[in-house]
Amino acid sequence: MAEQDTFLYALSSNNAWAGYKSHQNPEFFPKLASGQSPKILWLGCSDSRCPETTILGMQPGDVFVHRNIANIVSPTDINTSAVIEFAVVYLKVKHVVLCGHTGCGGAAAALSNQRVGGVLDTWITPLKAIRNANRQELDAIRDDKARAVRIAELNVQKGIEVLMANVTIQEAVEERGLDVHGVLFDIGTGRIRDLGFGTRKQGAGGASADEVVRGRHATLVFRGGNASMKITR
Repeated sequence: MAEQDTFLYALSSNNAWAGYKSHQNPEFFPKLASGQSPKILWLGCSDSRCPETTILGMQPGDVFVHRNIANIVSPTDINTSAVIEFAVVYLKVKHVVLCGHTGCGGAAAALSNQRVGGVLDTWITPLKAIRNANRQELDAIRDDKARAVRIAELNVQKGIEVLMANVTIQEAVEERGLDVHGVLFDIGTGRIRDLGFGTRKQGAGGASADEVVRGRHATLVFRGGNASMKITR
């Protein structure tokens, strides 16, 4: 399909989708236009295979989103900080989810000694620092794909550490029980795996009752640090 044809197809598809949603629920768009109250802030990768609302089985208005190359969370990135502040302070989200994924090009680039070129080399510097700090462990992994998955996990772990040091998040955790989760999306299976990083670590005792986030077609349950999904019809 030609590039222009792809854009025209996207417009046509949007028209069909909007018509279907309006027919299915005439109040859907008027309600959406009245404001937003998402329960989840999603920090993910810009990879086209990782569309958060789709993989969560949720709908427009359910998830507030910030994505960048390799889902890097930097304390000096004003873009990320602004998104966090707006979502946590003003939208009062209940969950902050940092999601890495398999097959990440940024992870592969960080493991390579080759330059990517342009600003990308600067952007993935934190990933290269993670590689250098964990070189012995990573070099011991013979399989290239497994090694890339491992650095993606370590990247999420480092990002969670940055999030937990963020004053806005610290205050929300203390004052109203905001939960922070680190997860990995497996592109090959479509499944999200909780990595046990954040406010409710895996295996920790005294976990609070189940936290439930209901979308229009799915229910996402955070249970003691683990995320599971129930699809509703």
